[in-house]
Amino acid sequence: MAAVADVRIHGTTGERPIDRFQAQARQALGSLKDRAPFQQIRELSRKVHADACVEVDTNRYSVPWRLIGQQTQVQIETGQVKIYHGGVLVACHAEAVGKRQRRLDPAHLKGVISSPHPAPSPSVEPATSELLRPLAEYEQIAGGAW
Repeated sequence: MAAVADVRIHGTTGERPIDRFQAQARQALGSLKDRAPFQQIRELSRKVHADACVEVDTNRYSVPWRLIGQQTQVQIETGQVKIYHGGVLVACHAEAVGKRQRRLDPAHLKGVISSPHPAPSPSVEPATSELLRPLAEYEQIAGGAW
């Protein structure tokens, strides 16, 4: 195209497109060397689930537990997932690479659970008085010794 169309005289302008470009457009176009690369930002709206997480692309990201049931805004950019509520940043996580992963911040659950481990169940001690009867009592009930 550059060897054929750009060197022909254009019917409307009466000029070759390559000459017109060199004279007008080239000065308007500058170098992009000192500019940051284009960043793509993805914005979503998500509701906080009962486990204090929002779901994005099958992955779950924690938010403070007080936001359960609330609507949040999620921004995904350059490997970061930022979660906003009412315009305020409430959580920031590294974006999960795979599927069905969880990114949890223990501080988000503070006040709901005291530790990530279940509480130990109390040990039940048997009543020793019933187990330590003399054998004579059993002989008496059974009708004598064997």
